[in-house]
Amino acid sequence: MHTKIVSLLPSATEIVCALGLEKSLVGRSHECDYPASVKQLPICSEANFPDNLSSSAIDVKVKEILADALSVYTVNREQIKQLAPDVVITQAQCEVCAVSLKDVEAALENYLDKQARIISLQPNSLDDIFSDITTIAAALNVSDAGNALLEDLHERVDIIRHKLKFNENKPTVACIEWLEPLMLSGNWVPELVSIAGGISVLTEQGKHSPYVQWDDILLQDPEVLIVMPCGFPLQRTLKEIDLLLQLPGFAEMKAVKNNRVYIADGNQYFNRPGPRIVDSIEILAEIINPKQFIFGYEGDGWIRFAL
Repeated sequence: MHTKIVSLLPSATEIVCALGLEKSLVGRSHECDYPASVKQLPICSEANFPDNLSSSAIDVKVKEILADALSVYTVNREQIKQLAPDVVITQAQCEVCAVSLKDVEAALENYLDKQARIISLQPNSLDDIFSDITTIAAALNVSDAGNALLEDLHERVDIIRHKLKFNENKPTVACIEWLEPLMLSGNWVPELVSIAGGISVLTEQGKHSPYVQWDDILLQDPEVLIVMPCGFPLQRTLKEIDLLLQLPGFAEMKAVKNNRVYIADGNQYFNRPGPRIVDSIEILAEIINPKQFIFGYEGDGWIRFAL
């Protein structure tokens, strides 16, 4: 009898599938959409705000909900009870990114007819993401598949590191995680930028994404500007890019003058701490060092933004 898994986290869904266990998935979160075949699974959560809000409206709404100690997401207890999972995967990383551990525990406490194992992930760095793969593989009794997956991911990272070993030219890079209010990408992103041959400005590896003042970004005057709002595909970001273009001094920035402003898919790549985090490093390598790397993500994973 196979283990029945409910994943309430897009990255965990991707990990489970990459381990060859897609057939064991019986339920998913409202945001799990990769691989595309998981979209047919029953949905076990929903957002507590409409999805057509602007960046600033989303920020306000999320802060209101969290201030009231309510959750940004609702867990569908009835649905999970019917699915009777053996394992539920969630996270304790960020209240805004996915269903949190306390919500899952509260929803399932004394509710399921059998005891389900809850696996909670909390990655802050690339190593954490890799150890989450090990954790899930061990919990699902497929450690060999976990090792094989990690070997492949490490190999791809090593190729980039090796190619840039003697590269002394490291441009400064600002990765924008939210447009209004402005946030820069923290957690694992500064490390990804570093592997890809850049220096991430105003952020610290392993620390949460900081709110920043536009003046501070102007002072840094980064050579490369990458806009990758959390949860936004390219088209959605393009709709709100004017928030950035109208900021004072934008046109005078080095990145803008040298035509090095890019939009990357923050939904599918950078904000998903799963196997495609290595795709994210490859995307950054293409953007930061275009002479050395062509992996083929341009147009789909990222675009150059022509002003």
